[in-house]
Amino acid sequence: MTAMPIRVISLGMSALDCIFTLDSIPATPVKVLASEYRESGGGMGANASVAAARLGAVSEYWGRVGDDALGQRITDELAREGVDVAQVRRVPNCTSPTAAILVDRHGERLICAYNDPRLDTDASWLPLDRVAEADVVLADVRWPQGATRLLAEAQRLGKTTLLDADVGPAAEAHALMQQASHVAFSVQGLAAAFGVGDVGAALAMADRMSPALVGVTLGPEGFLWREGGREHRAPALAIRAVDTLAAGDVWHAAFGVALAERQPIEAAARFANVAAAIKCERAGGRSGAPTREEVEIRLKLP
Repeated sequence: MTAMPIRVISLGMSALDCIFTLDSIPATPVKVLASEYRESGGGMGANASVAAARLGAVSEYWGRVGDDALGQRITDELAREGVDVAQVRRVPNCTSPTAAILVDRHGERLICAYNDPRLDTDASWLPLDRVAEADVVLADVRWPQGATRLLAEAQRLGKTTLLDADVGPAAEAHALMQQASHVAFSVQGLAAAFGVGDVGAALAMADRMSPALVGVTLGPEGFLWREGGREHRAPALAIRAVDTLAAGDVWHAAFGVALAERQPIEAAARFANVAAAIKCERAGGRSGAPTREEVEIRLKLP
């Protein structure tokens, strides 16, 4: 009998990314000529929804865009990737989020994003009755009001939940950590949440504060998490990075899918590390997110 696909709800930010490739990111104000330009859908939650769909999940994206042509383009692109966008709210008289992104020859990036302050934070419209059908719920910190409602309902139902804890106000991160079963910080998000630059010390603080399993993505150094009162690490693949844009979002989607499949934490982290590494070997933000077959093939290699 064929197993039913994992059902994923991803809530958070969506945007259009305007991506400029150049040799190096300027340190001072100057005119530079890009060697390549492309546009791609972006945003943490939206990227995760696409990555989950490519990994074979039934994927829904919950979020907000403006009622402008850009918002239509954002949702159309998600739909073409097989993501259910029926739960996206179009906010009247609002400009949809967008970002200008510089990517250098090492794959590192500088992001200048615009979020219209008129983008309504109200989360009362979220269709929480749909959470019962989900196997895993993903949320980022860009819309804390929505994440709070979604995670609370998922927690009530005993669902697996994963918080993508990137940079944001510390108080919001602390509150959301209480509602998630798993929390994965970025290095910058971990430092912002606890005011400590030492990764190990900050992660220990997070572990003491939250009932969730807490970890931090370390890019080329893999994934570090705390379990049973001590640190564990899943190493990353050794690759030549072309573009790290959206790698963290791909990682979170893959980790969430693996958790929903009841993979052990170490196996789930390795699955996510491989998915993110494949993405980093490709240019174009989330357009480089891998398929399930690509990840499975890479996992089998020595």
